[in-house]
Amino acid sequence: MDACYQAFDKDGDGHLNIEEFRLLTRALFRNDRGKIYQLDEQKLRDTFDVFDLNSDGQIDRDEFTFCWNHWIKIIVRPISAFLIVDVQNDFISGTLNISNCSAQQNGLDVIEPINKLLETVKFDAVFYSLDWHPSDHVSFIENIGEREIDPNSPVTAENAQTYDTVIFSGSPPQKQRLWPRHCVQDTWGSELHKDLKVVESAIKVYKGTNPDVDSYSVFWDNKKMTDTTLCAQLRMRNATDIYICGLAYDVCVGATAVDALAIGYRTILLDDCSRGVDLADIEKTKNTVTTNSGVIVNSSQVKAMVEGRDRRPELGYKLAMELKDTLREKLQQHSG
Repeated sequence: MDACYQAFDKDGDGHLNIEEFRLLTRALFRNDRGKIYQLDEQKLRDTFDVFDLNSDGQIDRDEFTFCWNHWIKIIVRPISAFLIVDVQNDFISGTLNISNCSAQQNGLDVIEPINKLLETVKFDAVFYSLDWHPSDHVSFIENIGEREIDPNSPVTAENAQTYDTVIFSGSPPQKQRLWPRHCVQDTWGSELHKDLKVVESAIKVYKGTNPDVDSYSVFWDNKKMTDTTLCAQLRMRNATDIYICGLAYDVCVGATAVDALAIGYRTILLDDCSRGVDLADIEKTKNTVTTNSGVIVNSSQVKAMVEGRDRRPELGYKLAMELKDTLREKLQQHSG
């Protein structure tokens, strides 16, 4: 740490000013071939301000110690979790085969690049999520007559078609997209595809188990009433980065990535390891991830990122903003 501090304190005054901090970020945010990733000016200043704890326009040695321990070390040595979402039979060749949806993408395409990552990249943890529905699940169009439709629903029970969105009565009323019956617990359709590599130390996370509420995100159900085991498992491993992929890109993969960002994780979406339902919705998913400081990459870029040799400024900025929020909360608690 001391050597790093001295190397970037170019004028030797015992502090890092904004220009010296800029040089530090240029050294930090590079790929494994030495290409520099630029951190844009506003984000550079936002990040500098996080570590300028006393707001005097410079980072002293104590402030740099905080920066080193909570920011630089994580960027250089991330703890990475690989989350493979819903690569199940029904989404590939069963009742909800996504190749029959408007994007006409083939779920089988994700298996080879996912398997290659599992064979070549040393993740700190691997998770497989599974849609795991009871047969009377709210999302199944076959069950449309089992629950009361809200008077404000754009579609009635009698007129409802597969992929329509209805509103069920309740407090509050519940919007629900209707899908064919899929991934019913303990059926062939709910099994992970036979060609998908399942590593021994991996953890399976089951979602959508409540008949009355759907669960796109692997973190919790769509009403955010109950969480899965994923949050606790990630905390136990001190994970900093989550690599997310699978089926379907614009539904469960996208919802999981958005939640990972909201919780505060550095989030990486794997484009060639994901396939989706609707092309416009896939683009919306990508836009939401990138505008919230997530990163979208291909699987060929993952190994260098997991090993800390390819360090993205978006993820560094995300981490800095999470630290800012944590510091603000501590300050509020102290002043309270």
